[in-house]
Amino acid sequence: MIKNIIFDFGDIFINLDKVGAMTTTLELFNVSELTPEMLQTNINYEKGLISTEKFIEFYTTTFPHISEKAICNAWNSILLDFPKHRLEFIKKISYQYRCFLLSNTNEMHIQWIKNDWGMTLYKEFKECFEEFYLSHEMNMRKPNADIYKFVLQKHYLKPEETLFIDDTKENTDTTTSLGIHSWNLTPGVEDITELFIIKNHLF
Repeated sequence: MIKNIIFDFGDIFINLDKVGAMTTTLELFNVSELTPEMLQTNINYEKGLISTEKFIEFYTTTFPHISEKAICNAWNSILLDFPKHRLEFIKKISYQYRCFLLSNTNEMHIQWIKNDWGMTLYKEFKECFEEFYLSHEMNMRKPNADIYKFVLQKHYLKPEETLFIDDTKENTDTTTSLGIHSWNLTPGVEDITELFIIKNHLF
């Protein structure tokens, strides 16, 4: 029986435009794909290994003809809306289960969310979770197993009593290998509010 639920953030609660954001980024930098240096910088930023200032400095130095504002706008273009029915859902089930958020999220994205939602809504959402884990604050990142093991061990969670929900298969593959029940949710086809319909056999 499931007692604990670990949720991803993007495309689970807040909608994302991954394809559009990548297109915007490639067009802005006039490249066909992200270079290894760009990919590593993005990962380091997501893990909190470099500051927002250093992250922006890398891109303004690599692409000196592009403004800081344009870079930040492209970076944040992945973030869309937060459907309120998902907020009502998590508020309701947080009284029935131990709920955790575990997200690969960087400082700039969280600041954008706080500004876009307003702090009242942000705090209301955050308070639905026993713990609110963001990769840039943990210096760890999915899909590496260490980030999941950390959450399990810190909160004394048994894998067989825990469900992890994420839209990225690479992430749920890792949790499945650790014995955690996993749902690789398909955005646009499935919705987190359908949890007890789609995964009713676990509850």
